[in-house]
Amino acid sequence: MDILLTVADYFIAGLQKPTLAFLLGGMLIAALGSRLTIPEPVYKFIVIVLLLKIGLQGGMEIRNANLAALLLPAFFAVLIGVLIVLLGKYTLAKLPGVKETDALATAGLFGAVSASTFAAAMLHLDDIGMEYEAWVSALYPFMDIPALILAIVLGRLASDRQQATAEATADKPQKSGRKPISIKEIIIDSLQGSALTALLLGLLIGLFAKPEPVYASFYEPVFRGFLSILMLIMGIEAWQRLSELRRVAHWYVVYAIAAPIVHGAIGFGLGYLAHHLTGFSAGGTVLLAVMAASSSDISGPPTLRAGIPKANPSSYIGSSTSIGTPIAIAVCIPLFTELAKVVF
Repeated sequence: MDILLTVADYFIAGLQKPTLAFLLGGMLIAALGSRLTIPEPVYKFIVIVLLLKIGLQGGMEIRNANLAALLLPAFFAVLIGVLIVLLGKYTLAKLPGVKETDALATAGLFGAVSASTFAAAMLHLDDIGMEYEAWVSALYPFMDIPALILAIVLGRLASDRQQATAEATADKPQKSGRKPISIKEIIIDSLQGSALTALLLGLLIGLFAKPEPVYASFYEPVFRGFLSILMLIMGIEAWQRLSELRRVAHWYVVYAIAAPIVHGAIGFGLGYLAHHLTGFSAGGTVLLAVMAASSSDISGPPTLRAGIPKANPSSYIGSSTSIGTPIAIAVCIPLFTELAKVVF
């Protein structure tokens, strides 16, 4: 009962936090019919800057980390991203009225990591004084990139199967010269996309160079401001997608409500296992759980738009931004924080 009361208190307080406030503010003004828009080039610039910042931070943290202590949590982060996509493939994609490509894009978005949710969790732990490893943010790309690439590979394969089935049903002659799908080409194409390229570039620069001066003078100061604008944009789009979500399978709503808690529980369980094996901290376990519970708001949407163009954004962005992100921030952060206090 105490945990439920704490979660309820944090949910109310969370509505006032900048991350969720800008998201809900964007949804509110869209609901009221505002014509406020953020130009597409501005949106793309903000996304690239935020991804470079995340990559730089992750690379610098890996460079300065105890690699032996980092190894197991990093492996678990990869495993979580892969498991979430596979869970979506064998649950959401099997439900009536759900297209496989849409389900895989949705699972990919939920398997990837939300920078805003992760930042909110770190600020929450700082506020309550729960310690965590300095390198935990380096786990971000280990979960994010495998989830997105696996979702794109499976989504492209599913799209090709759907096209082949449609051609066979329509009695269209099969193209004898049709080139078979190459998983290697899909992976290379995904890694060459602007979002993952920026994230990987930042990671490599942070790992092999010394970008601390530009990181401290530019990327760190603008992060929260740019993130608030991104949340406003996502809020406006979330409202538009929410109205469209009503026209697709209602299973997306059920999935978006349950997924953050289920995925977060998987992350918490593996983090607790890492605690017993390597001494991974309670705060680190909470952050791993929150990463698993979150759904990507920066790298995911543009990567999946380009990677699985036939997937319906109303399904994966609508379920993620409109439902998944508020639940991850307002419910999962306090839930797993309180759980850590009980079991550690």
